[in-house]
Amino acid sequence: METREGAGRRRARPSFALGPVKVRAGSRKEVSLPISRLVTGAEVSLPVHVLHGREEGPTVWVSAAIHGDEVVGIEVVRRVMGLLDPKQIRGTLIAVPIVNVIGVMTGDRYLPDRRDLNRSFPGSARGPLAGRIAHLLMTEVVSRCDVGIDLHTAADRRTNLPQIRCDLEDPQTRFLAEAFAAPVLNHARLRDGSLRWAAREAGARVLLYEGGEAWRFDEWAIQPGVEGVLRVLAALEMIPAEQAPSPPEQPSAVCWTSGWVRARRDGLLQLDVPLGQTVAVGDRLGALYDSFGRRQATVKADRPGIVIGRAEAPLVHRGDALVHIAQDG
Repeated sequence: METREGAGRRRARPSFALGPVKVRAGSRKEVSLPISRLVTGAEVSLPVHVLHGREEGPTVWVSAAIHGDEVVGIEVVRRVMGLLDPKQIRGTLIAVPIVNVIGVMTGDRYLPDRRDLNRSFPGSARGPLAGRIAHLLMTEVVSRCDVGIDLHTAADRRTNLPQIRCDLEDPQTRFLAEAFAAPVLNHARLRDGSLRWAAREAGARVLLYEGGEAWRFDEWAIQPGVEGVLRVLAALEMIPAEQAPSPPEQPSAVCWTSGWVRARRDGLLQLDVPLGQTVAVGDRLGALYDSFGRRQATVKADRPGIVIGRAEAPLVHRGDALVHIAQDG
C-alpha cells in the first residue's frame, strides 16, 4: 500500500530552472543573468527574482524600467515581492525590477547607443546591446510565461494618470485588465519591436501599466500599481483572494482611442486641468504666455474624454504635445 509520505513525494512540484539556478518548489531565489561587460571589465547582469510555488499554476512575469528613467515600477516590484510568500502561492512569479540596467545606472531613458529597448524585441543573441538584452529577457523569462505585467511611467517632463494599456478586444486580456482595476483601461494597438508585441507573438497576454513621472517615486502611481498586480495574481488564483485589495468604488473608465492636444505656437505653458479630469470639446485646458506675461493662445480640448497625461515642462514649442485625452465609450 502506498504511504501518504510516498504519495506526497511523487506529487512534489519540480524545481524551476532559470539560467544556472534551480528554484525549489515553495522557495524564492535571486538570479543574475549576465548581459555584457563594461569597458572596465565589470559585468552587467539582469536581476531576476523567482517565487516558485508549491502548487501548479500560471507562470507570470512582472517587469519594470525597460526605459532607464522609469523608476516607479522598480518600487512596485519591491513592494509586491515583499508581500508574497512562495510557500503560499500557486504557479511561478518571475520579477525583473530593472530591465534596462545600464540606462538606470547612467540616468538615461535609452541605452548608450541611443536605442530604445522597447523597440528592440524580440532581439538577437548576436545583435547590438539592446537586441541582446531583449533576447535574454525573451528567452529566459517571457517565453516561459502565460501572462506579463510591464510597468512604465510617462516620458521625461510628462506625467501619466495610472492606467492599463492592452488589447481590450481579447476577452482574457480584458478580464485581467479589469481585475487590475486602474482608473483607466486604454485599448492600445501593438507596436512592432515592443515587449508587448513580442510577448503576444510568443503566446503571452500582457498588461502595460502606466503611471507617474520619470525619475520620481510618485506614491499616487506606486500604490495603484502594487494593488493592481496583486489583484491580477488573485484573479489568476495564484494568491488567495483575501490577499488582494478590494477594487476601488469608482469603476475603471474604458477608452478606445486617445490623442494629444498640441501647442499652436511657442510659449510658456500654464495648464489648469489635472490628471483624471473629464473634458468636453472646447473646454479650456490652460494657456500659453510670452516672457512679458502676454497670453499667446488658449489651450482647448479638441475631443471629449479623460485627461490621462500632461506635459510638465513650462517651455513649449509649436507642435509639442501638451495634454493627452482618452475617449471613453
